[in-house]
Amino acid sequence: QVQLVESGGGLVQAGGSLRLSCAASGRTFSTYPMGWFRQAPGKEREFVAAITWSGSSTFYADSVKGRFTISRDNAKNTVYLQMNSLKFEDTAIYYCAADPEGTFTIATAWGYWGQGTQVTVSS
Repeated sequence: QVQLVESGGGLVQAGGSLRLSCAASGRTFSTYPMGWFRQAPGKEREFVAAITWSGSSTFYADSVKGRFTISRDNAKNTVYLQMNSLKFEDTAIYYCAADPEGTFTIATAWGYWGQGTQVTVSS
């Protein structure tokens, strides 16, 4: 079992930055990939970024590539999402997820989810 708790969301102006954190507990953190998804009102949950268990490889949705950076600190059992140059359309609830099986860009592939943290970007 894995428990996930996100933090770091908030209100920011367009062009600003935020860093989200996701603290994990339960199974050994360094043994599974981690990811971030987001869900805007009326829309499906969409893939944002993922990182392998070692942190050696990262993957991004085209919509955030070049602006967002996913990283992890296995000593702190924490994954981060640094979000720069935020846009109004980045407004959503952001969820971290753990331990995917199958296609990691699909939400149903992930076995564990946090409760989400709201990110609101004002235009």
